[in-house]
Amino acid sequence: MKTLVIAEKPDMGRNIAAVIEPKAQNKRSYLEGENYIITWAIGHLIGLAEPDLYDDKYKKWRFGDLPIIPDAFKLLPNPRTKDQLQVIEDLAARSGALVNACDAGREGQHIFSLIVRHLHLRQPVKRLWISDLTAETIRKGFDQLKDNTEYDNLTQAARARSEADWLIGMNGSRAFTTKHNELLSVGRVQTPVLALIYDRQKQIEAFDSLKFYDITGMFSQQATNYRGIWQGERLTDPEKAEAIAAKVKGKTGTIASYEVKDTKEYPFKLYDLTLLQREANGKFSFSAKKTLDTAQALYEKHKVISYPRTNSNYVNEQNIPEMHKILDAMRNSPDYGDFVQGANKKFVHIGNKNVCNPTKVEDHHAIMPTMKKPQGLSPDERKLYDLIVKRFLSHFYPAAEYKVHTVMTEVEKENFKTTVKQLLSLGWKVIYGADSAPKTGAKDKGKDKEDGAGSAEEEEQETDTPFEIDPQQPVVCADVEVKEKETQPPKHYTEGTLLKAMESAGKQIEDEELRDAMKDSGLGTPATRAATIERLKQVGYIDMQGKKIVITPKGRTAIELIRGAGIELLTSPEMTGQWERRLTEISRGQASAEAFMGNVKKFTWQIIDKVNVQRPAAKNAFARPEPPAKAPRGKKAADGEAAPKKTRSSAGSAKAASATAVASAPSAQPSTIGICPSPGCGGHVFMGRKGYGCSHYKTGCGFVIWKESFNRTLTDTMVKALIEKGKTAKLKFGGKDGEESFEARIVLKNAVTGELELERE
Repeated sequence: MKTLVIAEKPDMGRNIAAVIEPKAQNKRSYLEGENYIITWAIGHLIGLAEPDLYDDKYKKWRFGDLPIIPDAFKLLPNPRTKDQLQVIEDLAARSGALVNACDAGREGQHIFSLIVRHLHLRQPVKRLWISDLTAETIRKGFDQLKDNTEYDNLTQAARARSEADWLIGMNGSRAFTTKHNELLSVGRVQTPVLALIYDRQKQIEAFDSLKFYDITGMFSQQATNYRGIWQGERLTDPEKAEAIAAKVKGKTGTIASYEVKDTKEYPFKLYDLTLLQREANGKFSFSAKKTLDTAQALYEKHKVISYPRTNSNYVNEQNIPEMHKILDAMRNSPDYGDFVQGANKKFVHIGNKNVCNPTKVEDHHAIMPTMKKPQGLSPDERKLYDLIVKRFLSHFYPAAEYKVHTVMTEVEKENFKTTVKQLLSLGWKVIYGADSAPKTGAKDKGKDKEDGAGSAEEEEQETDTPFEIDPQQPVVCADVEVKEKETQPPKHYTEGTLLKAMESAGKQIEDEELRDAMKDSGLGTPATRAATIERLKQVGYIDMQGKKIVITPKGRTAIELIRGAGIELLTSPEMTGQWERRLTEISRGQASAEAFMGNVKKFTWQIIDKVNVQRPAAKNAFARPEPPAKAPRGKKAADGEAAPKKTRSSAGSAKAASATAVASAPSAQPSTIGICPSPGCGGHVFMGRKGYGCSHYKTGCGFVIWKESFNRTLTDTMVKALIEKGKTAKLKFGGKDGEESFEARIVLKNAVTGELELERE
């Protein structure tokens, strides 16, 4: 009998088939060759059943029915992908063995295990565990297939994560929603992340700005001119500052101390997913989700990078020869060939702990380019690929070298400190060109701190010209400048800084080794953090103002209600991070999934008991200011107006988009199309001028379907089918301007936001 290979997605399946069965027949939903049949799961084909499948009484949300704690969790096929699940069942019936070729990580393991559990498959299972989709890696992976039982602990951890999230999410959301008569989404990870944003907002609001004064002296000694920062307690009296300035101006001083130290700066660590998301957010304003989706396309579609959903910044010893081969493959690259010419393989070796550290690599090594030459990358894919390649290449270069001069100048018993960082050799920074060029002015090291501005006493001057001073000779204070400054409040989170906080469970940790140690107890995993941030947007808890994340009245009230009920644990980043650590320990065989779930069930009871005695919130507690009646003409749609032009509806601004669709409705009472499919909402979907929105948009529901989607105008009948059945009938697309026509159904991808996608026939 043949072996059935189950990949996570169609592209992955086709990549695998091209290597192990190059002559396989394409049967549309699978490929079949002499020895292997290759098919795919299209993501999650099966999920945990909703409460109403345990008992009809759960169709209505009633506090008295809580908590809902199943003796055994039921599985439910996704109705939109049940045809593909049937394909897998039919193929498995004529296969003697299975290969789990889903993504090599916790979620990939979970997707496969749900299929096996639901279909009661009994065939022996091997595991394909690979980090990229190049032909060489796939071939090697099939040569070294492992027994799937070796990953039983990972399967248990994935199952525990899923069931714990169900218990906390279902019970917490129903409890707070029914108690306070407002749709409130609660989650094991999303709630503590929202608490981080809430606490930062409160710090900003409580901040009292303080004026202070910096004194900068301009000194000269022969041909050398330099600046020094006055040293002393922070000055809040302008008269004192001016008096010191007058006292030293034009006077001769001495060099109280002078130290010179040679320093080296080594290349930054290779990317893990979170670090890549943070940098892409800072450089390109990419959301965490956009970076993840773009990286996934580079991995899965283009096959030019390794597996992106990794939490490691290092590689194993066996990856070192591979890195050398990748470098050679780039030698003729028009974009990177010159850098390869200047690279030296001797810097990348198993003894270089900045690159090779097997103790810090578990499932997957750091993100790297592959030997495949990139072709047809979109502009955004090119930007992300460029970040990954340059970070990779930088490790084949020597350290950047500096000479740091620290001078203490004394004038009239007043001390001024000067730090000059003199470039000797750019080393690896040559790859970054102007981005790494030394700055001729001063650099305020504190400018990027999240908790306020740094003072001038931290200033460091960078130069690429020699700095020469004779400590035995006098200096003249040629001029003095007094600057009025203000202490700054903590900065709002951006997606980049929020990801950093999630990684360390909210602890402000700058030391990289300590940050690494916290990775196991962060909030969520690299693969799920982007989805958590998107979820907070979708349920109306946060808004984006440019790159800033701002909590909404609904988000603020949700945290205050949860804490007010005495369920601090549910908002605690550190405690939730410890839960994540426990899941990691389960995956390593160091902790019991049964004990973990026992604690989660106890906590679920605590949530219900505490919310039960809470007083309901005031009706206006969740209200947000009404949007302007009319947006300015020509404005780009932060409110979702651009959505119809996209091939998929944007989920990121779903709530604002829903408001736009509804606000655009005629003044006459709109006709109802059906009940909103967003879980627990209960609102009515009706047609506006630009889309079909939910009547509960003012209280947080972000469901909207745009009339103009996939280059066609949706009808009431289509939208009714989408909200009731999850998909339309077969429709014809294309066929214009020589474009090939095809048949497809429009599918409701996300019932919370109304996001759509095409399911091609």
